[in-house]
This record gives sequence, structure tokens and C-alpha cells, in this order.
Amino acid sequence: MSFLDKLLLWLHIGFAIFAIGPLTAATMFTPRYIRARDAGVLRYLHRSTRIFGVLTLGVFLFGLALAGANISKPYLSVSMTLFIVAAVLLVIIDRDQSTAVRVLSNETPEDDAKVQTGRIATLAAVMALIWLVILVLMVWFNP
Repeated sequence: MSFLDKLLLWLHIGFAIFAIGPLTAATMFTPRYIRARDAGVLRYLHRSTRIFGVLTLGVFLFGLALAGANISKPYLSVSMTLFIVAAVLLVIIDRDQSTAVRVLSNETPEDDAKVQTGRIATLAAVMALIWLVILVLMVWFNP
């Protein structure tokens, strides 16, 4: 393995640890603070989701660069497809977080963002499972 490959692997793993972990935590904590009607913390979680969501693209880009000529291997194709599905789920979560912040900030008592709570909880759990499946594919099938 060349120095460049080692560097790309370190960057890929580093971005995975320091971007996907906090992203998953921010999305998983969101329903708790919607139920608590804490708009301040919810704004922070929404901002964190956006920042770490953008940083998560580094995982994909460094992984793509690291794959190189092996891009046609099935485990890489499945992993990239799952990553794109997780990114789409993240866009939906971001939209729901934004809606929940707006609803909880307007002080209307009958609007409590319950719809966003359930959807964010479900999509965040599915997204976390997708990250785990990708991890298994990378460790199990990578030669």
C-alpha cells in the first residue's frame, strides 16, 4: 500500500469517525428535544446536523478515491448506494428539523411538531442502521 493510499485510508476513517458519529448523535437526540419543546437546543442540533452532514461527504469522497480501480466490486457498489440512500434520508431529516424549529419557535400551543418527532426518530434509526451495514461491508468484504 502506497503512502497516498495510506493517507486516503486515514482520511476516510477519520472523516467516518468525526463526522458520521456526531451526525448520528445529533439526529437521534432531536426527537427528545422536540418533545421537551426546547427550541434553543433544537436549533443547535439542526445546525450540527447540517455541518456534520456536509462533512460526511468527505467519507464518501475519500472512499471513492481510495477505491480506485476496485470500484466495480459489489461490496463497494452496495456501500455507495446505501450511502446515497442515507444522504437522502438526511435531507428529509434536515427538512423535518427545520419545520420543528419553526413550529416550536412560533409559540402556538396546538402545534407541537409530533409528526416531525416520529419521522425523525424513524429515519435517524434507519440511517444509523445503514451506517452499520456499510461498516460491516467495509470490514467483512474488504480484502
